[in-house]
Amino acid sequence: MNDLNELSVLLVDDEPAWLRGLAVALERSANITNIQTCHDSRQVLELLRQTQVDLVLLDITMPHLTGDELLPLILEEHPGLPIIILTGINQIELSVRCMKLGAFDFFVKSIEQNQLIAGITRAFKMLALQQENRKLNNSFQQRQLKQPEVFSEIISADPQILSLCRYLEAVAPGPHPVLISGESGTGKELFARAVHLLSRPRAPWVAINVAGLDDNVFSDSLFGHLRGAFTGADRSRPGMVESAAGGTLFLDEIGDLSLASQVKLLRLLQEGEYLPLGADKPRKADIRVVVATNCNLETSMNEGRFRHDLFYRLAAHRVDLPPLRERRGDIPLLLNHLLAKEAKNFNCQPPNYPKELPVLLGTYRFPGNIRELAAMVSDALGTHQGGTLSMNAFRSVISSNEINVVGENALTTLSFGDQLPTLQEAGELLVTEAMKRSCGNQTIASSMLGISRPALSKRLKKNKP
Repeated sequence: MNDLNELSVLLVDDEPAWLRGLAVALERSANITNIQTCHDSRQVLELLRQTQVDLVLLDITMPHLTGDELLPLILEEHPGLPIIILTGINQIELSVRCMKLGAFDFFVKSIEQNQLIAGITRAFKMLALQQENRKLNNSFQQRQLKQPEVFSEIISADPQILSLCRYLEAVAPGPHPVLISGESGTGKELFARAVHLLSRPRAPWVAINVAGLDDNVFSDSLFGHLRGAFTGADRSRPGMVESAAGGTLFLDEIGDLSLASQVKLLRLLQEGEYLPLGADKPRKADIRVVVATNCNLETSMNEGRFRHDLFYRLAAHRVDLPPLRERRGDIPLLLNHLLAKEAKNFNCQPPNYPKELPVLLGTYRFPGNIRELAAMVSDALGTHQGGTLSMNAFRSVISSNEINVVGENALTTLSFGDQLPTLQEAGELLVTEAMKRSCGNQTIASSMLGISRPALSKRLKKNKP
């Protein structure tokens, strides 16, 4: 990990004497030496354009531009730059609003200087970890997998997926949390289990979906309770943190966790300790935390629904899984794998399927991703009577409207030069493109175009030279 003195901090306050005092304290107490100061808020944006800054300490009460006015201007030009707000005792509500705008943290200016220095040090350590994370990602991106058996359930030949597997091999041995994001059905739990198998394969694996849990249920589920902690607690019950001791705790749907529960999870991650309900002394936790979400946590932070400090703690190592529509080349591999897997459940041999089936599936957006494909395969095998697998179960899901939409909006792929094509020329181009995307299958191409197969056949004959 980089030393703290390799990172740069900008202190912004209209009191030069206070700036000098804090700069000296940071150097002496935290070995932070790369410090810049600015006592005129009007100069901050230009200063940030000219020099590399890793963290900003920003006072709220200043002449010319106040801190809450300057904050969104900084983040507009430098999104993701950590900004710590300094506030007066009577400005807490304003500081909370700054957090919703994207501030990293805030401190009351009158607190002990050691607390402020500790907060800056924590932010710097997180930044250093993120830098190390990026270096690991770049370093291991082109290497072969050392433990391919760990990823045996992750079926892919896609460069994005293989790169993510190599990345997990690099970061899994460490103690820091792993955040796995992606749409529903992309395989987030498979990647979480891979982290577990790479780091603590003989230790417990404990998983919980936190969506919909109120704060009391969350606390009891994770931390447990002592006898007599509440009415009806006639005996002590260990929580999942205790059950996962030495192993991995997987929290799914972390984006739906309440703000009150987020505070308790943050304490677990920061201090490595937790408090069972009814206990008066915290207990130490030896677990690896892996979390998953299908939410955009950056959006949740901006809307005040997810804590910035928790996000940066969880996102020490981050994996963003692509949707199936961005890795269409994997569809034939997944189809074969799912057919073989599902055939065991039906106690039969995997059937052959029409060569047009992968082509048909390749035209579909798969909003449910791999989970949706698995459901299609299960339904098809459930009604299979022998011989070649019927495509009817797949066609019933893939409506003609959905076939026609390959991206978020098929119309966005159209572009024109200075001269518009004639309707006849445009029609010929569409037919050519549909035949290309359907690999020459007229049934699929006609569905994409919204016309009958005889009508397409007639157009193809007409277009022949």
